Amino acid sequence: MSGFVGVLVSDQWLQSQFTQVELRGLKSKFASVKNHNGKVTVGDLPSLMVKLKAFSTMFTEDEIRQILGESYSDMNNEVDFETFLRVHLNLQGQATGKKGNPKNSLSFLKASITTLLHTISESEKASYVTHINIYLGDDPFLKQFLPLDPATNDLFNLAKDGVLLCKLINVAVPGTIDERAINTKRVLNPWERNENHTLCLNSAKAIGCTVVNIGTQDLVEGRPHLILGLISQIIKIQLLADLNLKKTPQLVELVEDSNADVEELMGLAPEKVLLRWMNFHLKKGGYEKTVSNFSSDVKDARAYAYLLNVLAPEHCNPLTLDTKDATERAKLVLDHAERMGCKRYLSPKDIVEGSSNLNLAFVAQIFHQRNGLSTDSKSISFAERMTDDVQISREERCFRLWINSLGIGSYVNNVFEDVRNGWILLEVLEKVSPGSVNWKHATKPPIKFPFRKVENCNQVIKIGKQLRFSVVNVGGNDIVQGNKKLIVAFLWQLMRYNMLQLLKSLRSRSRGKEMTDADIINWANRKVKSTGRTSQIESFKDKSISSGLFFLELLSAAEPRVVNWNLVTKGESDEEKRLNATYIISVARKLGCSIFLLPEDIMEVNQKMILTLTASIMYWCLQHAAEEGETTPSPASGNGSIINTPDASPAPSVSGEDENSSLCGEISSLTIDDAASDITVSSQLENEDTLVE
Repeated sequence: MSGFVGVLVSDQWLQSQFTQVELRGLKSKFASVKNHNGKVTVGDLPSLMVKLKAFSTMFTEDEIRQILGESYSDMNNEVDFETFLRVHLNLQGQATGKKGNPKNSLSFLKASITTLLHTISESEKASYVTHINIYLGDDPFLKQFLPLDPATNDLFNLAKDGVLLCKLINVAVPGTIDERAINTKRVLNPWERNENHTLCLNSAKAIGCTVVNIGTQDLVEGRPHLILGLISQIIKIQLLADLNLKKTPQLVELVEDSNADVEELMGLAPEKVLLRWMNFHLKKGGYEKTVSNFSSDVKDARAYAYLLNVLAPEHCNPLTLDTKDATERAKLVLDHAERMGCKRYLSPKDIVEGSSNLNLAFVAQIFHQRNGLSTDSKSISFAERMTDDVQISREERCFRLWINSLGIGSYVNNVFEDVRNGWILLEVLEKVSPGSVNWKHATKPPIKFPFRKVENCNQVIKIGKQLRFSVVNVGGNDIVQGNKKLIVAFLWQLMRYNMLQLLKSLRSRSRGKEMTDADIINWANRKVKSTGRTSQIESFKDKSISSGLFFLELLSAAEPRVVNWNLVTKGESDEEKRLNATYIISVARKLGCSIFLLPEDIMEVNQKMILTLTASIMYWCLQHAAEEGETTPSPASGNGSIINTPDASPAPSVSGEDENSSLCGEISSLTIDDAASDITVSSQLENEDTLVE
């Protein structure tokens, strides 16, 4: 049976404007008008648009054709799906306006879609440029290029060498990239530039950005809509970083003093937490409406006026609420915020026009400047007790980033909360084992009835059994109840299965045996030995791994130019080990490995994460050899069996996509020490052929 496949759009802002249901429906409509050459032209759009329910009573076909005619001199020009979505979005945005002011709406609509193909928001660009100028203005390397002028394309030109984006990622999540790994010469050669972009994209995935359909060449060319979309995600992650109980335990004040309410808060997306915080203060200030978005609900700026009056009454201006003009009120609101110490990133026009990205950023800045929450020690203590232990948190982070890299329709904010209705697990199963999910028996969120959640989770367990996962004495209700150790165990097996499938694809080319963890260790040892070095490991638990030297030698063996040995320490003290571990992760990502481990995983020799790192480097080497037309002896055969690897240069990401999927998982026996006693992740090597078929 065909599985659910999310519709992916390269422009993340554009994708965020539609639900997956809407995108699938519009994709189907768009495909239905393709001509015999498989193309859709500008001239095809009016007849298609006028049939859509949203516009059938608002615009005539001639009106839509007239609007498009203002933008395109040739109606035979081909348009892509994203252009179609932008036309749809602009028509939708003006439908309400046409009801109230039919004379002006048409001319406004004409002006708004004149650059439909990969339109960028000049307001957003100006805001992001201001952010970059403030946070990177003192950077030792970038200060020679800053400040940028928002009125020019300096931003996109500077982004072409990758340094700016790498530095911005470190502003958002400090320590993500070891800046020693960034190529920072004033003039970079193509290899160095590509390394920076590869490091940037793999690091962006490692902090939670969605980079589906963005490649290094897009960044080299400085494609504005893709660069702006990536920068938008990075800045959003920075601004929302503290909107969780771990970073801001005072947020517990937003809920009742009970475990259930706190768990619900922990499961919310950061922007939802921000909305709840805003409404919490608005209610205290006497604002009667509930703000449910950062666009239409804040256009009149009244909610902002109430919010700032509650948080900073000493800077209150009585005229703010008395003025009748929304633009003037928005200006007074920004003046109030500036007196509080909030940097001005948006204009009154951005508020009135309902720019969701910029309004979200504005509210996040207010939160950081003055959240107005209690510092009651009792509440904070209660919140801290609700947070996970360190190991569980690290594993949750790994699984969350892995799932979000798959390109499924859903986005995970908190693994333990978001998987409890079963839907996301079904999406992941369908991704790693296409056709395994019976969607007729699945219920998509929001799910009103608890038994539907159990049905979804029961199907998850059923598929797990079919894939030979170890799920002894586990039922769907265990997932619904949020049993963290069982969820961790199941997700690890999913990642393991994902890698086995990738290894199987290599085996089909080599006609060799299935690879095992021993094969990967032997390959890594031989690879290092081939360069004349003597470091060797006995297992993925080998304590010598903690120094980092073995992996640096392995990476150097894979690509000698990628490691600067002048930066490598002896790996004896904890500080030296940390420096090496941080460098290893950035060098591996720079090479092309999409990995989600932390320096602590190397220092503490986390068996599972060490395996994924080794396997990802191995996969990159095999792919690189194939790209150069070489052949590599199979580590499984050991005596001349050949692997003809896939045609791709970067290491695969953990997304499981053929061209960019990372090896994340285990090959043979591993027991999850912290899982329940009846959940072990193990496999019998003689049954591996059955397991993956």
